[in-house]
Amino acid sequence: MTFSRRICRLGANDFPLPSAGLAAIKEHMAKTPPRAWQRMLSGRRLDLLDPTPVDIEIEDIAHGLAFVARWNGQTKGEYAYSVAEHSLLVENLFSRIVSDAAAKWRLAALLHDAPEYVIGDMISPVKAAVGPGYGELDERLTAAVHLRFGLPAKVPQTIKRQIKKADRISAWMEATQIAGFSEAEANKFFGRPDPAMTQGLNIVLRPPVETRNAYTARHRELLEQMT
Repeated sequence: MTFSRRICRLGANDFPLPSAGLAAIKEHMAKTPPRAWQRMLSGRRLDLLDPTPVDIEIEDIAHGLAFVARWNGQTKGEYAYSVAEHSLLVENLFSRIVSDAAAKWRLAALLHDAPEYVIGDMISPVKAAVGPGYGELDERLTAAVHLRFGLPAKVPQTIKRQIKKADRISAWMEATQIAGFSEAEANKFFGRPDPAMTQGLNIVLRPPVETRNAYTARHRELLEQMT
């Protein structure tokens, strides 16, 4: 047997640990909970299982969402369609649906997918397969984000439904313009939107840094309108 082949076949028994040392390692692993926090570029350390508003910064959210692709990246164009770009469109659509919406609810629309800056974007069938755990994690992160920016932990159901309506219209636009769906397919999955809601709107594809800057700018504008 060659030396290289012998190395490939080496296992744990070839380098036995003293029983006391092995026991100490097992005890340490049993006592140490798995890491559930994410270090952000801002320097914040966000606990994903127990998030607090003080560890949330809009720059981290905007940066993360600008680099998370919708549709698992399966879209046409030179740039992925990001969650940040989608969020800007949803806020625009929500403002058309509820023309007299207060600034705080428009901000809620902009932030509707904010948790995805740390947990990523999953298509709906995968979310369903993952089960209730994903939804619970999303709700905890959403509550922390909302409290950080002066919103209630949970928005009223009437507002939530209107944001969801805007979300589905955005999904229909994305599906038909960049994700390869026929209108018939998109109508089946997302419902056909009122043409008045989408008039003059198009899917925008641009470099992530531009989208990040647009997201933070819109966030700042809405915060100023809330004061």
